[in-house]
Amino acid sequence: MLINIFCAKCVGIDAVPVTVEVDINGGIGIHLVGLADAAVKESLLRIVTALQSMGFRIPGKKIVINLAPADMHKNGSGYDLPIALGIIAASGQAELPGLDRYLVMGELGLDASLRDVPGALPMAELARQAGLEGCILPEASAMEAIELPSIRVYGARTLRDVLDILAGEEDCSRLLVSGRPVATGLTQERPEMDFAEIVGQEGAKRGMEIAAAGGHNLIMVGSPGSGKSSLAKALSGILPPMDREEALITSKIYSVAGKSGKACGLIRRRPFRAPHYSASMAAVIGGGNGDNILPGEVSLATNGVLFLDEFAQMPKAIAEALRGPLEDRSVTISRLRAKIRFPASFMLVAASNPCPCGYYGEGNRCRCTPSQRQSYLGRLSGPILDRIDLQLWLHPVDARALVRRGESARETSGEIARRVALARDLQRQRFAAEEIFTNAEMTNRHLDRYCPLTPDCRQVLEQVIGRMGLSARAYTRILKVARTIADLEAGAGQPAGPIRPEHLLEAASYRFLDRLDAAEV
Repeated sequence: MLINIFCAKCVGIDAVPVTVEVDINGGIGIHLVGLADAAVKESLLRIVTALQSMGFRIPGKKIVINLAPADMHKNGSGYDLPIALGIIAASGQAELPGLDRYLVMGELGLDASLRDVPGALPMAELARQAGLEGCILPEASAMEAIELPSIRVYGARTLRDVLDILAGEEDCSRLLVSGRPVATGLTQERPEMDFAEIVGQEGAKRGMEIAAAGGHNLIMVGSPGSGKSSLAKALSGILPPMDREEALITSKIYSVAGKSGKACGLIRRRPFRAPHYSASMAAVIGGGNGDNILPGEVSLATNGVLFLDEFAQMPKAIAEALRGPLEDRSVTISRLRAKIRFPASFMLVAASNPCPCGYYGEGNRCRCTPSQRQSYLGRLSGPILDRIDLQLWLHPVDARALVRRGESARETSGEIARRVALARDLQRQRFAAEEIFTNAEMTNRHLDRYCPLTPDCRQVLEQVIGRMGLSARAYTRILKVARTIADLEAGAGQPAGPIRPEHLLEAASYRFLDRLDAAEV
């Protein structure tokens, strides 16, 4: 008897259909075909033990298990459950009339319990698109898809729960996770730092506000203890929650990577990723063997922040590999048998010392030679700096301000966040018909439409570009930042105003590393 079970495999952040075919006929042995990796082949012993623990027998016949399509590699332990169901149904040990109406995935324990599988959210989305009645997943994995509409998502703890659902003889509403109250992942965490706790650095705080409002990339250069890391940590506290479309993209990335944790529903809080500067290329960009390619930090930071401390210390090959994701908002990982594209639309926040000793520009404290300083900042290539919208130089806070930190009121993250949210709302309305969310994502086509310049603005830009020796890419960055500054000026309920010369001048002031003599700034 031939039985088909609908399941899936994740390719990038989307799932593609896989069919588990089980046939039992005369002969002996269990044969697994369909380009299965070692984890899938090892599943046979787990499945046999789990079935026997529940009182099912293994037919003394030839069992052929095919994972179709046969020309696509299958990996992971998520095929345990559909294979076990196929053996039960093909041997006639249970009637499962609902088997062809559900997508089924899950790893089996030896006691027939179910363990989580990665990629549950894209798989549930595939089941909805395929017109299936629902999907059956391990309980924790099913919680990722709790917010998907128009599909029934069941969270099972054991193989017995799955059999009850497919048999249709009992009320299994207790296993249905769809429609449960949602406690979205990462929403209750407080930011590590509030802007009110940071003394001084008002210019840097203004730059962080602009970056948050427009989703712009930013680099901070300054001596040790000037507040670079504190400002980066405080940034997450002024970013608005993601809307549903952004949350769905980010949640799918975390689901595929198996990093959803205990999140219930879509991730709403913007991710903040801070890998060490010694991280490998695969960890930062993404990678893996064969078809098992996983997203890296640039993808895990999608719609959030990627903070790279000690940026100048990062291996040059890895820093240069950021060029593509920063420009294209995606990363493509190619292998001999696979080519996978992951989203990588993130805010880069980098921090670096100005020289090896870290004290250049702070009086006579620096002991580095001019060639050492030039070599140190020279690790940040022109193409990388071109892709960074705002460049901030931080000096140590005055001792008097530190001692008297409690005497003056400072703006809180909540107050800044309200202005950022208003600017983001304007951008959401502006780009409603586009496939982008922020000013930083605009292409040249968008610039022509949303950033018109008056004759006065053109004259100012010509003077700035000529004096600073800026590239064409730096010119577009100035326009995007100026658009965000204009958005921040608009009040609640007010339309965004046009770009004015003062907006362009402020935007250009954040590009000191682009000057022709940047090594001696």
